[in-house]
Amino acid sequence: MATRIIGRRWPVALWLLQLLQWRPSSPLPVTHPLRTAVDLVNESGPFIGLVMAYPPEADAVRSSGAFVPRSDIPWLDLNGRRFHVGRIHGVAVVYVMSGQRRLNAGITVQILLDLFDVCGIVHYGTAGSANDSLSFGDVSVPEFIAYTGSWTWTKFGSLEGVTAKLSFGSYNIPNEGENLLSKLEFKTEEFYSVGKPMEEVFWLQVNPKWFQVAQQLEGLKLQQCINETYCLSEAPKVVFGLKASTADVFVDNAAYRNFLFEEFGVSTVDEESAAVMMTAMSVGIPVIVFRGVSDLAGGEAKWSSTSLSSLASENALKVALEFIAAIGR
Repeated sequence: MATRIIGRRWPVALWLLQLLQWRPSSPLPVTHPLRTAVDLVNESGPFIGLVMAYPPEADAVRSSGAFVPRSDIPWLDLNGRRFHVGRIHGVAVVYVMSGQRRLNAGITVQILLDLFDVCGIVHYGTAGSANDSLSFGDVSVPEFIAYTGSWTWTKFGSLEGVTAKLSFGSYNIPNEGENLLSKLEFKTEEFYSVGKPMEEVFWLQVNPKWFQVAQQLEGLKLQQCINETYCLSEAPKVVFGLKASTADVFVDNAAYRNFLFEEFGVSTVDEESAAVMMTAMSVGIPVIVFRGVSDLAGGEAKWSSTSLSSLASENALKVALEFIAAIGR
């Protein structure tokens, strides 16, 4: 006698819909020691991912008092990185320090997106200024970010290319002329995203809706004094809509600083933002960047770089925290 399974029959269309909407609770193997903890954390999501590069920037989040860690699982150590779980202004947040430069930043954001239920990325840190209109302590909220560390280094005497270029001979002293180093031709990046063919891109655009939310923070009062003795001559400000560049290079050269501004209109330079942007955008996750000006990327400073970096970091964090609060509202 044949065995019958008695139960409710789902319409085929409904069953397919359920199948398409299903996804595993965690990409970790069932046998992974942190699988249960990650699943439990994700039950309180979705989260805003807060990403920074340097230890002092991560320390600033803890010392700000704005981050309230989760009582039962305040952090998880995964793949060499510590992911802190909690809330900022009532918004569920996972924050993590990536380490410096593009590879570390991209890997960290990918782990964050793979393991946690993240609905957006907020990236904050310090940057060098390539724009004389930006002062120490100002916070830039760029609308476009490019990776300017990918080049074709051409042969001496080669023909002119069609892309933007940096000619070393133009910087000979006392007079410009020929130079055996020839020139660098800047390259686009290959951008892969869900549901679209690969694109060759140079500029990455910050999520427009999130950028509009950030603009509500115009006029936010920022820290002006480095310590009890020294204060900046002008109050720092939040600046919107500029362009930023990322490269695995710490820019401390006035000539190259000026080149980036004149050739690309770049106002700030850093080592991580483009990687954070591209990784998040590939899977359709909104991302925004806040960078505090800590140096002039080759210019002279009146105070020590450590003091200026601390001020810039605190101001960028303040704007990032207010943005998270605005997203929550």
